[in-house]
Amino acid sequence: MLGKYLKSPQEYNIAFIDGQNLHLGVRACGWNIDHKKFRIYLSNKYHVKEAHYFMGFVSESEQDLYYNLQKAGFILSFKEHSSALKGDKKGNVDSDIVFGIMKKIADNEPCDKVFIISGDGDYKKVVNYLVKKERFGKMLFPNKKFASSLYNDLGGGYFDYLESTDVREKIEYRRKMKKVP
Repeated sequence: MLGKYLKSPQEYNIAFIDGQNLHLGVRACGWNIDHKKFRIYLSNKYHVKEAHYFMGFVSESEQDLYYNLQKAGFILSFKEHSSALKGDKKGNVDSDIVFGIMKKIADNEPCDKVFIISGDGDYKKVVNYLVKKERFGKMLFPNKKFASSLYNDLGGGYFDYLESTDVREKIEYRRKMKKVP
């Protein structure tokens, strides 16, 4: 009888986001992410307590974006590049994300399940490891075109698409209409 009054402990899940892959993936479908709504979605749907957002490099012109991501609840991680290459490099944060995941596990930090937001096939080995250890949540693909076929053998229970109508409605950025006096 007492069991019905006890609350089950909430999962402590962590998301690792390939920022450029997310941005380009939803843009390819003709829309943009509302980062605040996206962070709330990750929390509500997948019980994500930490959301690590990986980006290419720091640019003075993007300070508003960085501020807004932090304000929405993301932990930012930037890829280090040589100053000579900064203008020519894309994000290329794959190894940083894999390292971040494995560091959480090796250091025994709180982490029930790992969620990866990207369509990149470079995460396949770490995903296989996490599935085997029962620590993988899902791969969230920005769209079907950005979804690597390497993950097909996992089965649909291990991935979702952000472009699906019900998800897009919850996380899409919409311009606020100005009131006409």
